Amino acid sequence: MIRKANKNDIQGVVSLLYQVNAVHHEIRPDLFKGNTVKYNAQELAELFKDESKPIFVYEDEGGNILGHAFCQIIDIRNNQLLQDIRTLYIDDICVDKNARGRHIGKALYEHVRDFAKSIGCNNMTLNVWEGNDSALHFYQSMGMKVQKTGMEVIL
Repeated sequence: MIRKANKNDIQGVVSLLYQVNAVHHEIRPDLFKGNTVKYNAQELAELFKDESKPIFVYEDEGGNILGHAFCQIIDIRNNQLLQDIRTLYIDDICVDKNARGRHIGKALYEHVRDFAKSIGCNNMTLNVWEGNDSALHFYQSMGMKVQKTGMEVIL
């Protein structure tokens, strides 16, 4: 079952955030610290209340959180350069490493896509770190295409 996250989901979401960080740390240890998370329990409790940053969880029949999707609704209005647009930015999708292959990621992605459509979004965007080939292939299989490319030079 996919639903909005609530305070009872904090422990399960934190566990997944450790997994996300491990992937990023492995790919870019120069940027990401090891064995930490993006949000602590208190920050998550506040995020769960923020309607502009909906967070969805995939919960199995036993009440275990096996996946999450962190989203942000971005509204651009009356910008001098850009068209008025509503975008749903996917900040993070994670499926527990022990539950992969069960189409949980696809279910989360489709739920987020349907949610974005229901609130009038024009598009969905996200970022994928170079080297995270499995994530890149997953999002491509969901029909996503490159919008822009970020580049760097390490000095």
